[in-house]
Amino acid sequence: MSTAIRELETQRVRVVSPEGGLVPLDPDRVRRHLQHACRGLPECDPDELANEVVRSLYDRVTPEQIRSAMILAARARIERDPAYDKVASRLMLEQIYQESWGWVPSEAELAATYREMFPRYVHACISAGRLSEELARFDLARLASALRPERDEKLRYIGLQTLYDRYLLDVEGRRLEAPQYFWMRVAMGLALREDDPNARAAQFYDLLSSLRFVSATPTLFNSGTPHPQLSSCYLSTVEDDLEHIFKVIGDNAKLSKWAGGLGNDWTRVRATGALIRGTHGKSQGVIPFLKIVNDTAVAVNQGGKRKGAVCCYLEPWHLDFEEFLELRKNTGDERRRTHDMHTASWVPDLFMRRVQEGGTWTLFSPNEVPDLHELYGRAFERRYVEYERMAEEGKLRQHKRVDAKMLWRKMLSMLWETGHPWIAFKDPSNIRSAQDHVGVIHSSNLCTEILLPTSREETAVCNLGSINLVEHLSGDGLDEAKLAETVRTAVRMLDNVIDINFYPTPEARRSNLRHRPIGLGIMGFHDALLALRIPYASPQAVEFSDQTMELISWHAIMASSELAAERGRYPSYQGSKWSRGLLPIDTIELLERERGGDLEMDRTARLDWGPVREAVARWGVRNSQIMAIAPTATISNIAGVSQSIEPHYRNLFVKSNLSGDFTIVNPYLVEDLKRLGLWSQEMLDRIKYYDGSILPIEEIPDEVKHLYLTAHEIDPLWLIECASRRQKWVDMGQSLNIYVAEPSGKKLHEIYFAAWRKGLKTTYYLRAVGATNVEKASMDINRFGVQPRWMRSRSASSRVRIVREGSTCQLGEDCEACQ
Repeated sequence: MSTAIRELETQRVRVVSPEGGLVPLDPDRVRRHLQHACRGLPECDPDELANEVVRSLYDRVTPEQIRSAMILAARARIERDPAYDKVASRLMLEQIYQESWGWVPSEAELAATYREMFPRYVHACISAGRLSEELARFDLARLASALRPERDEKLRYIGLQTLYDRYLLDVEGRRLEAPQYFWMRVAMGLALREDDPNARAAQFYDLLSSLRFVSATPTLFNSGTPHPQLSSCYLSTVEDDLEHIFKVIGDNAKLSKWAGGLGNDWTRVRATGALIRGTHGKSQGVIPFLKIVNDTAVAVNQGGKRKGAVCCYLEPWHLDFEEFLELRKNTGDERRRTHDMHTASWVPDLFMRRVQEGGTWTLFSPNEVPDLHELYGRAFERRYVEYERMAEEGKLRQHKRVDAKMLWRKMLSMLWETGHPWIAFKDPSNIRSAQDHVGVIHSSNLCTEILLPTSREETAVCNLGSINLVEHLSGDGLDEAKLAETVRTAVRMLDNVIDINFYPTPEARRSNLRHRPIGLGIMGFHDALLALRIPYASPQAVEFSDQTMELISWHAIMASSELAAERGRYPSYQGSKWSRGLLPIDTIELLERERGGDLEMDRTARLDWGPVREAVARWGVRNSQIMAIAPTATISNIAGVSQSIEPHYRNLFVKSNLSGDFTIVNPYLVEDLKRLGLWSQEMLDRIKYYDGSILPIEEIPDEVKHLYLTAHEIDPLWLIECASRRQKWVDMGQSLNIYVAEPSGKKLHEIYFAAWRKGLKTTYYLRAVGATNVEKASMDINRFGVQPRWMRSRSASSRVRIVREGSTCQLGEDCEACQ
């Protein structure tokens, strides 16, 4: 026995027994417990862990506190070796089992316990009002036999902690759900309206529990509960009347209460100084109302589980647009600032051309140019030019002419300074929309991937979920058969959401049932590249992006068409692009024609699309929109993979979310450095010192450095090219963050014009400043010399663990409102 443990024995540390008495601590029991948690992991040192745990204990410690101490000790070593992540997750599982069942079963007992206790769990949660009574109609014994307890081991520590903190059902703080119950509960909730709900629940459970596909957070929160609000995103248009303005603000509160992320279009509301005919007064414009929207989002959070979040959109011809750009500034009149709300510019192609040509741009009040809001493409340009002529002739009361380049510079300057407004493109979003026959897309959603028409009568709704690419790799590429099966089942699950869903407003219900949009996305893109040894900054990554999305698009459209054959087309199908024989790839030509050039999108197709065209021509499709790539900030944590289409932020960093701070280390890099004989405490300290970068470390081979470039080290044009290849197949949009290490006006101009020319519909955050720094308090920061210049601004303090900057998301670093 070690000296530390012998010393502890003399300290007379006592443990509170379940009966309330005190018993001496058994140090050997702690060590045996950690040996079991370290099983199969030669990198783990249970004796060292035990020493640290017992040193941290104190008299009258409880068993729960001992378990927490063990978790913390393992968690602290994750940066040293990813094997300790497995140790922490095993210990976390024990905590969940203890709460769920009152004891921790042995490995041999786990499967039997899971299955035996499942019916009790369902009935207990129904009695407590946490589950819908409809779940009692399932064959619980049959579903219990379908449970796969061994899949608990697939969950990483950050995923388990996230589940524990926010997803597992509880009663007065005690979790009643073990992880496999959680997946089954979600599956049962999504299978309620199926002809054979038991078979479908088992099928859906198999997909979810294997982490091949994960539904979006609102679905995970609420599936199978008495209030199944399963949708992720709501988009609304605000009319230019006081009653409707406050109706939308009230709707925002209702939708946020049930965990929805919000996107509001405010372009129709008249500008500051515009005449109010009813009172003969003058309008105060859009800005004061946006302040109310901001405060409502703060007041009404998402079901008490995460912060309320809304993004407000404005077109750049609005006379209040220049002040709109400054809403997130930290200076100025606080009554005209919205520090908690997100903003985005809904930019028409004509503005981009005026910037490109060095022309002028005219701002109007929407009440004098009401049809601009409903126009796009060439029709918008013709009418806009006509209004400019009318303004010159004195026929419009309010207008202002500005230099287009100067306004563009201000847009980029505010984007750099405050992270807002994001830049999204009105024309490609509308011209390529399958639903151009029913209305205009006036904005995107909170996370810029959803593109759906909105009106006074309809609040657009989208239902999201994402495919985990890492779970679909085989050899040197994708397992196409497995991917096809996943897509088909996922599309069915997402379509089911629409009929099961609880709709907080009639406008949301009307829209979702009429158009039935779903948003199938992806996550783990960068991890998949690393598993295939493909650098993100490479033509091979661009090709993989193209190939992956074409496969998903092919099978997703086919799956929706097969559902249409089974269940019927969506009600507003007739007149859509689908009904006119146009698939997403076909709409690129329409955009090029409307734009008259300035489009650099690849049109290559590898698959035979004939069968898909034939299926759509015969049966139509079940869903008006089928694909959207959301950020997956939270569900990627649960799945244990890289976010969405994001590059790895750094190879080692501290991630902050609502569950706390987590050390994230790139396990692929650690394995490579072990293989090269380079992984050591010294190497860890160097990577820490360089804030997760390996570029300055001479011993590491260049090919390894190129493979493990981090987000700010990859030229953003590679991200845009990969996104462009995906966009040709995706019928909605994608949440695309832009990372720039050393931004300048010229660089940002090139990036965003490249995004426009490459046919992107939207962009998301400009991440120009690091969101986190690795803790360096325990090391000599002068030990390795001087850091590269581009890192110094992010490493000014050796004791700062987490730094949140204006250019990064303020929802606990990650925007969790969509997924």
